[in-house]
Amino acid sequence: MVFNTGSALLDAIVLAIVERTPDGTYGYKITQDVRKAIEISESTLYPVLRRLQKDDCLEVYDQECGGRNRRYYQITEQGRRQLTLYQQEWGTYIKKINEILLKEDTIKL
Repeated sequence: MVFNTGSALLDAIVLAIVERTPDGTYGYKITQDVRKAIEISESTLYPVLRRLQKDDCLEVYDQECGGRNRRYYQITEQGRRQLTLYQQEWGTYIKKINEILLKEDTIKL
């Protein structure tokens, strides 16, 4: 993708992906899901996960998988509130961008 991805957009994508799995999901799976929308490396993703955890948007727990511990991430209530804010802002953002780039008066979804 030719457009840079800012940290807020990346946070929103990660929160949306983690929210889809109520019992939590692990870093590699999150990376694979994010890559469906944007190109990202694991070395970029893990600082995002740590920041979201620090901001009380995600909580973590470890679970054994194949003889090794796997770290799982779950969205918190604070994370859900932040995701809702991102979703509202995203609607406004894409409408404005579509009006400029696509010369649209309204979004056609």
